[in-house]
Amino acid sequence: MFGLGVPELIFILILALLIFGPKRLPEIGRTLGRGMSEFRKASNDLKRTLNVELALDEQPAPPVLPYRPNPQLDALRAARLADGSPAAAAVAAVPAEPVAATLAAAEAPAGGEGAEDPEPPARAEETPGDPV
Repeated sequence: MFGLGVPELIFILILALLIFGPKRLPEIGRTLGRGMSEFRKASNDLKRTLNVELALDEQPAPPVLPYRPNPQLDALRAARLADGSPAAAAVAAVPAEPVAATLAAAEAPAGGEGAEDPEPPARAEETPGDPV
């Protein structure tokens, strides 16, 4: 550790015994032991905190998905004229059939042909003649 062997440690213990006496030597040993354990706890907490922070910084980036061409999205991303309408090239690039089929499916009723949603019952606050 510090280049101290057994003879050097025995010499230090005998010197401490002569300086402090047999009554105070156990008290000093306890105090030094507690101090060393507190220092060890603090250094372990610091190591743990640093390891957690470094692990958070090294998280891999999400994978980049390959580009898949989509004519409808490409038309939306295309250049626009000053009034906000799509440029002529963008309008020509959008196929009409997939868009029309998507719109027709979105407008179709959920219950099949001619199904209508029933009206929800009126709430108590909305009844006519009720003073507010």
